[in-house]
Amino acid sequence: MDRVIEELTSWLKSLLVDGVMSVIEGMFQSVNNQVGDITSQVATTPSAFQPAVFNMIRNLSETVIMPIAGMILTFIACYELIQLVIAHNNLANFETWIFFKWIFKTYVAVMMITHCFDITMAVFDVAQHVVNNSGGLISASTAIDDSALSSMRATVEAMDMAAIFGLFFQVLFVSIATQIISAFIFVVIYGRMLEIYLSISLAPIPFATFGNREQSQIGQNYLRGLFALGFQGFLIMVCLAIYAVMIQSVAFSSDIVGSMWAVLGYTVLLCYSLLKTSSLSKSIFNAR
Repeated sequence: MDRVIEELTSWLKSLLVDGVMSVIEGMFQSVNNQVGDITSQVATTPSAFQPAVFNMIRNLSETVIMPIAGMILTFIACYELIQLVIAHNNLANFETWIFFKWIFKTYVAVMMITHCFDITMAVFDVAQHVVNNSGGLISASTAIDDSALSSMRATVEAMDMAAIFGLFFQVLFVSIATQIISAFIFVVIYGRMLEIYLSISLAPIPFATFGNREQSQIGQNYLRGLFALGFQGFLIMVCLAIYAVMIQSVAFSSDIVGSMWAVLGYTVLLCYSLLKTSSLSKSIFNAR
């Protein structure tokens, strides 16, 4: 009878050990896949991220928003001409060169709204060049090797039945919580790209304000916002690199419980950091 109980206990312990290790391996694999997916998404330009959506946004901008931008540009050009004419002591010191100045400024404004999509894409091309170069220098891998898994398994097998049973539920909870946080991270990454699409859809309107010194603040702030969105990707890459280093520091720990809770804590920290990258990037570029 004792032999049967011993065999049953050994079998149940082996089952729990396999369950704990399966959850741990799945969690680390899921985290590593999430990090790899974020890295690939951040390194993608708006035109390549969702080509169908990008083409739709471009068509809407050129067919719906562009006429409105043309009316705004016409109003600003007329207002600028009036300001130039009356600026010289109510026509007392009238000079014809101001018309050439007005024609040049209007020409530049027309060219800017005509090529506003090219300009916005150039901003993101510059930002993506920085992100791609940083990706080659930053190692954002959270995978653990077989030796670390073997060490973990040996640590778990050395525990008694009650400790393994408690560890299983703790690891399962941490794994579920990590999956939930990963969903929030997914929302942050895809939300950034959605914000980019929404911003470039209205590009002609702020570009139409460059013809006037006073109103050009709108266009300048818009450009700063585009640079902030673009270089937010670089800040995201830095966050991922820091997160990967932190995960590697706990992956080889013999304290399985502490390691799992550390992974959860670092994942929460990553989610918080990613949420802060937007406001941080805007503050750096002084974009409102």
